[in-house]
Amino acid sequence: MNPRWLLVAVAALVLAPPVPGQEKKDKKELRWGTDPTGGAPYVYKDGDTFVGFEVELAEYLAKEIGRTSKMVTGDWDKLPELLGKPADDDSIDIVLNGYELTEDMEKKYPSTVPYYVYKLGLIIHKDSAESISGWSDLNREQGGDGNKRKTSIGVLGGSAAHKYMKGKRFGDKIDLAINPDVATVIGLVEQKRLDATVQDTPAALYYIKNGKELKLADEPRKAGFYVILTRPADKELREQLNAAIKKGIKDGTLKTIYEKYGLWNADQERLLYWTEQPWPPPFPAEDENEEESGGEKGKVDWGKLTLELLRAAGMTVFLAAASFPIAMLIGMLVALSRVYGPALIRFPFGLYVEFLRGTPLLLQLYFVFYLLPPLVQQVFGVSFNLTPIQAGILGLAINYSAYEAENYRAGLLAIPRGQMEAALALGMNPLTALRVVIVPQAVRIVIPPVTNDFIALFKDTSVCSVILITELTRKYNELYNFNRDYIIQLAFITAGLYLLMSYPLAIVARVLEKRLGSVGGAHR
Repeated sequence: MNPRWLLVAVAALVLAPPVPGQEKKDKKELRWGTDPTGGAPYVYKDGDTFVGFEVELAEYLAKEIGRTSKMVTGDWDKLPELLGKPADDDSIDIVLNGYELTEDMEKKYPSTVPYYVYKLGLIIHKDSAESISGWSDLNREQGGDGNKRKTSIGVLGGSAAHKYMKGKRFGDKIDLAINPDVATVIGLVEQKRLDATVQDTPAALYYIKNGKELKLADEPRKAGFYVILTRPADKELREQLNAAIKKGIKDGTLKTIYEKYGLWNADQERLLYWTEQPWPPPFPAEDENEEESGGEKGKVDWGKLTLELLRAAGMTVFLAAASFPIAMLIGMLVALSRVYGPALIRFPFGLYVEFLRGTPLLLQLYFVFYLLPPLVQQVFGVSFNLTPIQAGILGLAINYSAYEAENYRAGLLAIPRGQMEAALALGMNPLTALRVVIVPQAVRIVIPPVTNDFIALFKDTSVCSVILITELTRKYNELYNFNRDYIIQLAFITAGLYLLMSYPLAIVARVLEKRLGSVGGAHR
């Protein structure tokens, strides 16, 4: 090929305009971690598109630093952990999702200057205004004579509201309900199943504006900052984001975004002041009314944390011990109906078993606690409210009844049919034959699988955290959120408690197997 033509071809390639969309494709992404389940006004779906003030903020920041915005989803309380992974195409660059500035988090994941000033808002149902007129009323008992109870307050797990309400000012004086979904907690307040909820002002302002039955009970308190979390090594990115935030505050871009969602208020007027101060600011001494991890700042009170885990383990034991006998009873009735019942009832009971085994326990608990009460109210016009404990026991019992039904069915089918015929020939009626001859033998046969299910139930109680029950796994996550440097120690203590609950049962099961096995053998 002629060298001159080759030179012309190379020059044409170099000088040619980029293919449409190629610049955007080649531009580096700003991968920001968020949890869309947190909902409005932060990040939520409008049709097929994610919107929210943090979505628009991320797009603005990405544009300012020469990148494209890329949203990466994850669980809210686990998002910072993603920053602990190596920076690559599968990880995130920043966490941008209503994360409050805290000293512990700042040590691990340095923050940008603040992009929003929040306060804690106390939200109640309008009908509760007489009993809860302000923060001071939260420590008072609710209900009429003979039905006194602590004020129930919902919070987002791991949030500033969670820490504040768990502190000494309120603490054991209230019934604290922890949930990872703000919209769910708000819905329970609207249904009057929670007395109140404490939320950051963006969520509080949004839901009060869009909820006809909600109101603020008092002036918001405990101001704090929303910041963007970064990796310690990403100093250059942090400086770029800081410059973009400051520019957005000065030229009014952030104000425009916040006004669009009804979030601009007098507190945001101070944003510029804070962005011009040395960052991070000095952290104040621990408030005596705040939750503390130890007696001295920087030290952990392991006795206190272990006691909290022990109490939560007690709830785990209670849920398992209360629900499993019910599951065994229902399971036996279902098994007897399927083996000895008429054909008319075998099919629906078979469908019952397959439906419960084929759907997640999480979904079943969600239905029992969140959907069943309003459904009963709408269809039958009667009030039907389940407490979290009642819903947890009922949901676990119904779910495990399907598995126990299969265990007992296998045991019943293992008994030779001749034994039933012999019992009937001796003059027993069918019910007596089942009670005296068949069922006792079937129970002996299924002791191993039934015991294994009981042990598994201890672990499955962790799903009850979605219906506001604080059991062992929920408590571990809660303590970890406020003591992130001690994840290994907390995990070992939690695992040890689960082992202490399950291992003795395994020993008892083996002993019973041997004893009942020998007894059964003697009768054969």
